[in-house]
Amino acid sequence: LLRSLLLALLFGTLIACDKSLAQGEWTGTWRAALQLPGGELPFGLEIARERGATVAWLVNSSERVKVTEVTIAGDDILLRMPGFENRITARRMGPQLRGELLMVKAGGKRQQIPFAAQRDQAPRFFADAANPGGDVSGRWAANFADDEGGTYIAVGEFRQQGSAVSGTFLTPTGDYRYLNGEMRNGKLYLGTFNGGRVFLFHASLDSSGSLPGEYWSGLAWHEKFTAHRDENASLGATTAVTAMKSSQALGFAFPDLAGNVVSLGDARFRGKVVVVTLAGSWCPNCHDEAAFLEPYFRAHQADGLEVVSLMFEQLETVEESRDAVQRFRDRYAITYPLLLAGTSDRVDAATKLPQLNGVYAYPTTILLDRKGHVRHIHTGFSGPATGQHYTDLTTDLDQRIRALLTENT
Repeated sequence: LLRSLLLALLFGTLIACDKSLAQGEWTGTWRAALQLPGGELPFGLEIARERGATVAWLVNSSERVKVTEVTIAGDDILLRMPGFENRITARRMGPQLRGELLMVKAGGKRQQIPFAAQRDQAPRFFADAANPGGDVSGRWAANFADDEGGTYIAVGEFRQQGSAVSGTFLTPTGDYRYLNGEMRNGKLYLGTFNGGRVFLFHASLDSSGSLPGEYWSGLAWHEKFTAHRDENASLGATTAVTAMKSSQALGFAFPDLAGNVVSLGDARFRGKVVVVTLAGSWCPNCHDEAAFLEPYFRAHQADGLEVVSLMFEQLETVEESRDAVQRFRDRYAITYPLLLAGTSDRVDAATKLPQLNGVYAYPTTILLDRKGHVRHIHTGFSGPATGQHYTDLTTDLDQRIRALLTENT
C-alpha cells in the first residue's frame, strides 16, 4: 500500500510538472488572425501565467481585453471570450496555432471563422514595411450601405503615425470600438476583435481625397462606404430616435436570473430615480455601458438611484440566455437587476415595450424621475474608444441623473 501511494504521488508530481512545462510553452506574444471574406484580420494575442492560472489578452491598439477562462489540454487550447458566448479553439503546431473562432450570432446561429496565430510576431496586416502613400488623420463624414439596401451615416476619426493607424467609426447607434491597422501605398487596412465583434475595413484614398471602401462583420455581413474629410461631421441628435409614443407610463414585468418577476412597481424602485437600459450580452457597446453603469450605480445608490437592465438575448433557449447574461453579470460584477426580457430582434423588443415608438439600437438608455416619468432617452452608447465623445456622453448622463436625484427631495 505504501509503495502504491508513493508511486501515485510520484506519477501525480510528474503529471503536474509536465502540465506546467506544457503551459509554459504557450506563454508569450502571438500574432493572431481571423480569415474573413474580405481578407485577414490580425490582432495581438498574449498568453501568460498569473497566480497559477493561464490567462490571455486580446490586443487592439490601446485596448487590452483580458481572457481568464483559458483551458489547455496537451496541444489544444480553449479561450472563452469574457462576457460573451464566443470561443476560440486551436491546436499548437510548433510555433503556430491553428483552429477557429466560434461566433454566436442572432437567432443562435453559429459562425466558424478560421483562426491562426504565429509566435513572436507583431499584429500587423503586412510583415514588410511600405510607403503609407497618404495620411488619413482627422475627421471624416461617411455613408454606409449594406447589401440589403440599408443605409446610415457615420463619422470616422483616425490618428496616423507613420503607417500605423488607429481610431473608430461613430454611428447613430454606437461605435465600432478600437480599430487598429495601417496605411500601405494609399490603401487603408483597419480591424478589431475584442471577443464580441469581428470588424474588418479596407479603403483607398482616391485622387480627389475621398475614401471609398468596404466593411465586413464576421462571415456574412458586408457593407460599402464612402467618406470625405469634414472636421464638422456630425451624427445629429441621438436622443430623438427612441421616444415615448403616448403619455402612458413606462412599465414592464420580466424575470431576473433567479426567476423572480421584477417590475417598476416594486418597492425598490418607488420614489427612486431609475435608469432602465435595454441591452444584450452579445452587444459590445452594452459592455461599454455596463462598465460605466455598475460603479456609477454603487456610488449613487445611497442618493436614491436604481438601475435595471432589460436583456434581449440572441440565443435559442431561456437556459442559454440565462447562462449568457450570468457571464455578462460576472464580468462586470453587476449588482443591479438583469432581467430576461426577450430576444435581440427589434420587433420583439418593441412588442415587449409598447409604450415606446420602437427599439432601434442596443443599448438604449431611459431615465425616469422619482415619480416614474420618463425624462430622457438616449439611443446607442459611445464607448471609451471614441475618446472625448465618451467623456461628453458620460458627463451628460451624470449631470442629468444628478439633477433628477436632487429634484423633489
